[in-house]
Amino acid sequence: MNLPFNVDLTGKVAVVTGAGGVLCSDFAKAIARCGAKVALLDINYDAAEKYASEIRADGGVAIAVKANCLEKASLLEAKAVVDRELGACDILINGAGGNNPKATTANEYFDVDTLDNPDVQDFFSLSADGFKFVFDLNVTAAFLTTQVFALDMAKSGNGGNIINISSMNAFRPLTKIPAYSAAKAAVSNFTQWLAVHFANTGVRVNAIAPGFFVSNQNRALLFNPDGTPTARTGKILRGTPMNRFGESEELLGGLLFFLCDAASSFITGVVLPIDGGFSAYSGV
Repeated sequence: MNLPFNVDLTGKVAVVTGAGGVLCSDFAKAIARCGAKVALLDINYDAAEKYASEIRADGGVAIAVKANCLEKASLLEAKAVVDRELGACDILINGAGGNNPKATTANEYFDVDTLDNPDVQDFFSLSADGFKFVFDLNVTAAFLTTQVFALDMAKSGNGGNIINISSMNAFRPLTKIPAYSAAKAAVSNFTQWLAVHFANTGVRVNAIAPGFFVSNQNRALLFNPDGTPTARTGKILRGTPMNRFGESEELLGGLLFFLCDAASSFITGVVLPIDGGFSAYSGV
């Protein structure tokens, strides 16, 4: 991993949720490279431990902690482990999130001919449970995790950093994924709310809004089983002026900028697009 620049985070304790995934594991590695002690939280302990062990092998300090970000009791148990092993949280990355097939439509546009087709999941056949699960996974998880880990920051008087993971969906909703789009818009709004709420404590709250990066969660939407790109990939790349997917390391500059108090001490409540120009492009 090549860091775009180095930020001295020595002595800081960072908690990264969703750290068993592609993007958030890279966040954890970058923060550890900058000297912070990192707790990698994920409901999949083995995935988190894989990346924690890589950090330790690289000379960093990291632990994996199993946590369900939709259950406050689980988060409180995780916090007890973090406090005991590393200390109080100074940096919180709310990275847990994602979409689910139960909240995804088969068609981009309404098609009356598929209404009675049991093999086609349209808007009217989406389940409320599926929609709620995706919304909770992105919004409620960030709410509960912040409740659990931000209190020590707010009380300390020493500041702190909270970074949420939003999405291009927050600016303009994408077709097929209504729950995910609505949830990420809520994450951006929640980021601004938290920034104001904590402004008198020195805790800064910002968000990163990635454009299109290939991860385990979206791979099936972007590539066919044989590895060829889907039609959706073609549309995405045509709408991205840089005409490619982002690499996970390309998010690190924005992450480290937000974590650098010397560079961003007066920046809070910002949602930063890192998207290859997607949000700037009108299509013509």
